[in-house]
Amino acid sequence: MVEALSELMAAIAHAVFFDIAGIPLVLLWLALGAIVTTLRLGFVNIRGLPHALSILAGSTELLISSNDEGNPIEDEAADSGQISSLQALATAVSATVGLGSIAGVAIALRIGGPGAMFWMTLVGLLGMSLKFAEVTLGQKYRVILPDGTPLGGPMYYLSRGLMERGLPTLGRWLAVIFSVICIAGAIAGGGMFQVSQSYGAVRQVIGLPVWLYGLSLMMLVGWVTLGGARRIGQVAAKLVPLMGGIYGLGCAWVILDHSNQLAAMLATVVQAAFHPTAAVGGVIGVMSVGLQRAAFTCEAGLGSAAIAHSASYNPVPVREGLVAMLEPLIDTGLICNLTGLVILLSGVLDDPALAALNGAELTSAAFASSLAWFPLVLAGIVLCFAFSTMVSWGYYGERCWGYLFGLERIGLYRTLFLGAIVVGAIATPTGVIAFGDAMYIAMAVPNLCGIHLLLGRVKQDWISYQVQLRTGELFILSAVEAETLET
Repeated sequence: MVEALSELMAAIAHAVFFDIAGIPLVLLWLALGAIVTTLRLGFVNIRGLPHALSILAGSTELLISSNDEGNPIEDEAADSGQISSLQALATAVSATVGLGSIAGVAIALRIGGPGAMFWMTLVGLLGMSLKFAEVTLGQKYRVILPDGTPLGGPMYYLSRGLMERGLPTLGRWLAVIFSVICIAGAIAGGGMFQVSQSYGAVRQVIGLPVWLYGLSLMMLVGWVTLGGARRIGQVAAKLVPLMGGIYGLGCAWVILDHSNQLAAMLATVVQAAFHPTAAVGGVIGVMSVGLQRAAFTCEAGLGSAAIAHSASYNPVPVREGLVAMLEPLIDTGLICNLTGLVILLSGVLDDPALAALNGAELTSAAFASSLAWFPLVLAGIVLCFAFSTMVSWGYYGERCWGYLFGLERIGLYRTLFLGAIVVGAIATPTGVIAFGDAMYIAMAVPNLCGIHLLLGRVKQDWISYQVQLRTGELFILSAVEAETLET
């Protein structure tokens, strides 16, 4: 029975990744969506970046409107939400910065060579525009329950947004399809895959039997997810910056240790992107590898981040979209490139003795070339990142389950998700892993359909936001000014 199910899942994954000329159609759909969104929004990923950074830095903490006399008044919508924009950012980043950024980059370089890094980076930068669009829509069309609990994400902007466009039936179907795919991806990819792959990376350090490892993670994930968006945001806001900072310092050490090779290696990355060696398989092959890994690491266009950000206190959709736009920059633009440079500069990719290593094991060997003790630290980082990814994806699936079946039936989903963690630790069939990957990417199909149809509204809101800032219709106050106003 299990074997038959695994084969079915593998067949579904194969269908999702159907390719033309070596590039899966779903990846072309994602890349095209990123390009179109970037162009239609006037390169918001570049023009809006300084303002997004200022929001994250806290220099523009409170946004309020002006009344008819030109005096500032607070926006009542600011009371709706469960987490801050920073916590929402950390939650979304915790779902992306994980095994994909550590093991996935190693896999991409092993298959596609140095040139894969170039295409990963390019797609990540274009993906910033997609993140802006989907999170803006998620905040714009979210639903606030009577108790103040916010519900949002693609399932809501697909159904409610397309209803505004006069396409209610299409919107409902796209929302249902997205929700089903997200639930399947959360259970297979966010639960089973994460625990299986993370155990392979840390088993030599923790020394726990695989079943006990799975059970321990299940209990930890259950404790956090039962606390809802608020607890998830609090944990992510503490865990992600700490682990990311430690990992970044380790990467910086290795890069500085090989600083005399850095300029030449960067030139090699660009050259290999357009003129790869015959062994790699040509430009199309390298591009395909880069597109696929970028899609997995930054999740731009999948719609998942919109679920996390919909729980934010932020009352202005465009403002939340600007914060979310930083996620691909942090994950694909920074963490993935640091990982790639560590692997390339260390020389482990060309070492015949390490030819059998791949994924997190290859990354660990790269760090060991300069820091003999860092693989122990890396094991802890992999564990924490896998844990945070499971927590975030568990929440995403939970919200989609609630949309389909009602919040009162979430208990069944939690049982399925937590049970999948234990099952994934003990035995994860190859078909299930491929299925989880396919479901992640397949989320982009219904999500991007909605984004393209609603992109005009995002553009209008982005233009209006800029005009209101320039004309003073919106006041952005520092924390000190806000406190003065309240008194």
